[in-house]
Amino acid sequence: MKKIDEAKEILKAFGLPISQQNDISAFTLLALCNLRPTDNWIKASKTSLKITKGIMKFVKAVYKKNYAPNTRETFRRQVLHQFVQARIADYNPDNLNLPVNSPNAHYALTDSALSVIKSFKSKNWNKEFKKFNSTKESLLKDYNKSRKKTLIPVKLSNGKTLKLSAGKHNIVQEAVIRLFATRFAPKSEVIYIGDTALKDLYMDEKLLKKLNIPINKHSKLPDIIIYNSKNNWIYLIEAVTSHGPISPKRLYELEELLKDCNSAKIFVTAFPDFSEFKKHTTNIAWETEVWIVDFPDHLIHFNGDRFFGPR
Repeated sequence: MKKIDEAKEILKAFGLPISQQNDISAFTLLALCNLRPTDNWIKASKTSLKITKGIMKFVKAVYKKNYAPNTRETFRRQVLHQFVQARIADYNPDNLNLPVNSPNAHYALTDSALSVIKSFKSKNWNKEFKKFNSTKESLLKDYNKSRKKTLIPVKLSNGKTLKLSAGKHNIVQEAVIRLFATRFAPKSEVIYIGDTALKDLYMDEKLLKKLNIPINKHSKLPDIIIYNSKNNWIYLIEAVTSHGPISPKRLYELEELLKDCNSAKIFVTAFPDFSEFKKHTTNIAWETEVWIVDFPDHLIHFNGDRFFGPR
């Protein structure tokens, strides 16, 4: 199809690798441009699109190419990620504070890339490309600067400062370290913290190994692990916003995962507010703890026969 070949030609001119000069990349570009097979490139426009309900839906409806639902990650990792790096597209331009795993995540052409694309096959093509290339490095710096502004700083007990990606989930994680730990885990240290973008954002590998906590299975670990060496207690904390709390099933999984760890275990589910907590009350395991950011000085005990402490 002529439009696909032209899109590939544009992607090649943008300097994308061979692996991004393919059909799926060309279809993605056309979707972001909102261009149909008979449209001239001058008609390209900027529109924000999600992957499944935007880009893939457009490609199916307009170009009759039906990609399977499980190719969503291919679009994200092997096309759109490179588009953002090349400054062809922006990630979440309408809301920079969206978390990485938000269902509202979206992409749109950058203004500078759109100007180039609209000039394809015109006398201004070379001029627009020269202008784009001369400012590409500064555009990338500006973009990265704007993204960094949305990161959430987290200061650990050892003085190290981490930057969590934006989103409600990581706001709860930051509160756990800043508010929960100082009240209910004094003189303890964070030895593991995940991030919605980078699951293993921080880990004390040496101490995790010493405690027999399997770091090769970090995808199964809770969001945060805090260790108190004086009591040999570990706090296993899940931060809940959209995903579930420490349920009976999750409790069993964690106990199995940490069966070789001899430290006494305290299981905590952290919620941003009381309304979120109420959504999950029937699914919280007994003999675990609940902490709510809005009420940082209090715990809700699901222990039954004893107050706060290890199982």
